[in-house]
Amino acid sequence: MKLTGFSIDFAQLANGGPLPKRHGHEHEDVSPALEIEGVPDGTVELALICHDPDAPLPQGWVHWTVYGLPATTEAIADGEVVGREGPTDFGKPGYGGPLPPVGHGVHHYYFWVYALSRPVQGEPDRVTFLAEYADAIIEQARCIGLYQR
Repeated sequence: MKLTGFSIDFAQLANGGPLPKRHGHEHEDVSPALEIEGVPDGTVELALICHDPDAPLPQGWVHWTVYGLPATTEAIADGEVVGREGPTDFGKPGYGGPLPPVGHGVHHYYFWVYALSRPVQGEPDRVTFLAEYADAIIEQARCIGLYQR
């Protein structure tokens, strides 16, 4: 069931359900299809971040950063790149799928979309983006996928 207002959801998966292995880093490593609805008025562009807060590190693990998504974006297909991909904790830009430590249990993968009042300059990491663009976030939404090894 979709919420009203600004939202992001998986196009073919259940929000809060398992991510298929094909999205995992050790498999096909392809980003899931996403749908975005209800972009608020005044949005100049969208940003997208996939983050695993369950990773056994102080800041979790960043799997994907995308900046410069047009405010008119309504869908992102499997594996599609529609903006500028920024750094991940894999040490390179682009989608890096789930890869929790074996036996670490279920990890939650948060796909955040941010409606921004001003464009993002460059490709900042997640922490820098949140610090430098907090005042530009009009609204944010998320969907969550689960994965374990």
